[in-house]
Amino acid sequence: MARYTSCVDLHLLLRDGKKVLLGERQNTGFMDGAFHFPSGHLEEGEAATAGTIREAAEEIGVTVDPGDLTLVHAMHHRTNEGRTAFFFATTRWSGEVDNREPDKCAGWSWFALDALPEKMIPYAADALRHITKGTLYSERGWEQPS
Repeated sequence: MARYTSCVDLHLLLRDGKKVLLGERQNTGFMDGAFHFPSGHLEEGEAATAGTIREAAEEIGVTVDPGDLTLVHAMHHRTNEGRTAFFFATTRWSGEVDNREPDKCAGWSWFALDALPEKMIPYAADALRHITKGTLYSERGWEQPS
């Protein structure tokens, strides 16, 4: 039997007070028009914090120090396949937020945690609810044993 592998998703919750940065997806083929955190996938040989920092630079043009990242949630979820998602938060970065991938993102906006956009990527919205409750781990989309 083949060993199970999982895609690792990395997400950055860039926080400014009680606001979080979200981007509107476009031209991706997956939930275009929905809002999501700066995110991406872990690359071979890369640590999760390094990947999150790389994605922040690639997608929004900011620099984050690894010591300023805090793991706020981990989710084992299933969309079209099993995935592992890490959500890191920071309130410190250098540089100005800039849309570095306009082909995939219509733009970045700050949203109050109590006034999030109605159309968010569902697993990200679930993760954010867990994060606001202080829940470190969750599962989503798996059949529950009877």
